[in-house]
Amino acid sequence: MGNFVANEGLSIFVILVWLGINAFLFVHFYMAFLVDRWFYTRVLLGHALSWARAPAACLNFNCMLVLLPVCRNLLSFLRGTIQCCSRTAARQLDRNLTFHKLVAYMIAFHTAVHIIAHLFNFEFFMDAQLNRNSSHLPFILSEIGSGDNASFLNPIRSNETSPTIVMFTTIAGLTGVAITLALILIITSSMEVIRRSYFEVFWYTHHLFIVFFIGLVFHGYGRIVRGQTPLSLQTNSPNVCASSFEDWGKNESGCAVPVFAGNPPGTWKWVLGPMILYVCERLVRIYRSHQKVVITKVVMHPSKTLELQMKKKGFAMEVGQYVFIQCPSVSRLEWHPFTLTSAPEEDYFSAHIRIVGDWTQALYEACGGDKPEQQEAWKLPKVAIDGPFGTASEDVFRYEVVMLVGAGIGVTPFASILKSVWYKHIQNNQDVFTKKIYFYWLCPETQAFEWFADLLQSLERQMADKDMADFLSYNIYLTRWKETEAAHFRVHHEAENDPITGLKQKTLYGKPNWDNEFSNIALKHPRSKVGVFLCGPPQLGKSLETQCLSHSEADVKFIFNKENF
Repeated sequence: MGNFVANEGLSIFVILVWLGINAFLFVHFYMAFLVDRWFYTRVLLGHALSWARAPAACLNFNCMLVLLPVCRNLLSFLRGTIQCCSRTAARQLDRNLTFHKLVAYMIAFHTAVHIIAHLFNFEFFMDAQLNRNSSHLPFILSEIGSGDNASFLNPIRSNETSPTIVMFTTIAGLTGVAITLALILIITSSMEVIRRSYFEVFWYTHHLFIVFFIGLVFHGYGRIVRGQTPLSLQTNSPNVCASSFEDWGKNESGCAVPVFAGNPPGTWKWVLGPMILYVCERLVRIYRSHQKVVITKVVMHPSKTLELQMKKKGFAMEVGQYVFIQCPSVSRLEWHPFTLTSAPEEDYFSAHIRIVGDWTQALYEACGGDKPEQQEAWKLPKVAIDGPFGTASEDVFRYEVVMLVGAGIGVTPFASILKSVWYKHIQNNQDVFTKKIYFYWLCPETQAFEWFADLLQSLERQMADKDMADFLSYNIYLTRWKETEAAHFRVHHEAENDPITGLKQKTLYGKPNWDNEFSNIALKHPRSKVGVFLCGPPQLGKSLETQCLSHSEADVKFIFNKENF
């Protein structure tokens, strides 16, 4: 239970506070439209009025939040500030995209409720115009404002029109349609299958958020939903005058014709601050994108992996951070995230890019990956860099015992960490708090090991020379293999070095028994906090998170950290 609180307590608290604010706003604004000022509006619309206005307030709140988790520079600043005081609080910022998605789902939910309620409202408005009975209060209310008086209550001014015409001829209707279409496209294109397979579709449709926010700000300017003015309530109290509506305006009745007005638009008050922050975020990105970046070296690794080594004036990084890369010759609009595989101690920064889509394939070809000869430096494409940005892996050296788990190309953040460890020990850095690293790499094909094997071999030699072989334990798993490869492995199994990686530590076949691994580590390191870091698929993340919770006891705690970008 204690470890569950350590891993998830603050996240659950944040979610509960967020849900609580949503619930409070919904109830508060639902009740706010049950007062006398809105009595005559409710005569026309009933409780559909409150059902439309309550989710509108929740939409304002969530639209205020949705941009903040994607302000990467702001989050990096906050992470660097907070982690000095609280590692647990800093870790919550690594879940920014999860919170962004939750807020987006809440926006979709409240939008649906808001739309459905307004569909009923317009039907009620239309019914009030069609039922032309002067002894019927809804009809009398609909007729108010027919002359020169602009103080109308029913926005449908004639029984010869329709709700559809009103929808497409008013500010509220047009902006509402634009907002809804933009939201549908944004959410549907964000599904995992589309985002992974057609990233460009996801990227372009996500920028419809500009249409969404512009429509949102102007949506309330038509003031279609109207209530009685405070001054009118003094001359026409609904509790007294509603039953004598036929005598409204007569001197002896004491009830004047009610005057109506809409609330001034208030959405801009909610979203202006986040919009300014996001504009500043984009300006910072634009400034960074114009800073000169030089590609110093291009390496074509097996398994279609491209390594770019680059230099940029003033660039400073920490282990495990990532950058966004743009290549104008491929696309002037697209930016893609890649983990840095270099160490802070090196005089360049690098990224390993696996060729899995149209953009990466185009970059691969632009760098000469499809040509047999080495590409000349002046022919290499220009690239722009935004970052670096912080991730959970930055905290790796804050734990005494560390488990690093990478799957496939997901090993990239740990390349930076292991390189940094290597440099620290070469330089006899005594300030390294970490005493033990357990490294696990799961790979589906033998070729993928090759680009990383050189680093592991260097580490293995360095640790042996410095009598620190126990500092790093690495376990490399081949999860799939061919029959011809299996025969080769059997023949060379007794060799001093592994036939796949060239390491003295032999490659293991299949998948790790995580229950045994966690149990062994818990036995070897009592009274320790073990940092578990993963860069890999969600299914593996769920498995490791479960193991962290189940193997944490009073004297040893496993703290789960996952890369998210």
